[in-house]
This record gives sequence, structure tokens and C-alpha cells, in this order.
Amino acid sequence: MSTPTAASGSFGPTPSQTVGPFYGYALPFEGGGDIAPAGHPDTLTLHGYVYDGAGAPVPDALVETWQPAPDGSRTGKPGSLRHDPVTGRVIGRNGVDFTGFGRVPTDADGHWAVRTLPPGGVPYLSVAVFARGLLHHLYTRAYLEDTGDPLLTSLDAGRRATLLAVPESGAPRAYRFDIRLQGEGETVFLEFR
Repeated sequence: MSTPTAASGSFGPTPSQTVGPFYGYALPFEGGGDIAPAGHPDTLTLHGYVYDGAGAPVPDALVETWQPAPDGSRTGKPGSLRHDPVTGRVIGRNGVDFTGFGRVPTDADGHWAVRTLPPGGVPYLSVAVFARGLLHHLYTRAYLEDTGDPLLTSLDAGRRATLLAVPESGAPRAYRFDIRLQGEGETVFLEFR
């Protein structure tokens, strides 16, 4: 049996393509990490680095966060990603309303950061990571404290630590949450069915 070629006009299925690095210009938007209303006194910063299996920073990943508002509501401000049809600028975010959603690219050093409010009703932010070499994005959680959540208690101490954001000393209301895509200290990723 011969292999189909362009000359024969018959093609077989092709393998999936690896994603990115188009994330750096196609999906981020201005103010994507500014989830908290401007100047809100309870604003906290969640930041960290995305690392690959060799421990090298991933400079072209995209990190999304979702969370409930401090009162526990999960609706957020509708239209937070609405774009102006002429300029393409995000106009749904006004700096006043809480949206519950953030999307930021990593920088050249693999660093990312969001400014948000403490989530109500749960001790974590939901996180999705898109990166080169991933055919599907990865889901995890960034816990701001270990409150005995069933997911955390189901893990041994070493694995549990990969889900805990670490309060930064000397930086009030700042937490560090590094994401390791594989290898030693790999972040616990969740599967949804």
C-alpha cells in the first residue's frame, strides 16, 4: 500500500499540532491581571513562575484564574472580555467592578501575576495553564491557605505543597505560586470529566 501524497490528491489525517507561542499576542489583553477594583483595600497579589520539566522558565505560557467574589457569588461582571469593535481594546473591564476572571502571559523569565480579592466561600483560585508543547491546557488550584479542603487532605504532604501559595515575607497581601509542568515538584493538575 502506498502512502498518500500531494501529487495523488489524497491525504490522511495529520497529527495534532503543538500549541503556541501565539498566546503572547493573541489572547492576553490590557489589564488582564487586574481582577480587583482599582484601589480596593483588600487587594492581594498572586504571582509566580511557570517552569518546564527541566526547571527552565516558560516565557510564552498563559495563565488564567477564576474565582468567586469575596461574598461568595460566582457571577462576576458580565462582559468583562467585551472588545470595542473598532479599536479591539477591552472595554468590559472598567476598574471598578469585580470580574472574578484573569488572564496573563508569562514574561521572558516565566513570571506571571494577578491582582485580585480574597475568594469567598473557597480558599483557592482556579488556575488554567496554556503553554507550548501542551495539546490541552492544564487545570490546578492555588490555595491561599490550608483549610482542610477535601482535595488537599487527599494528598500527601509533598504533593499538597504544590497547591499552596506561599505568603511572601515583607510583602503584605502577596502570595507566590509557582507552576511546574512536570518533573520534580510537578504541580498537582486536575482532570475534569
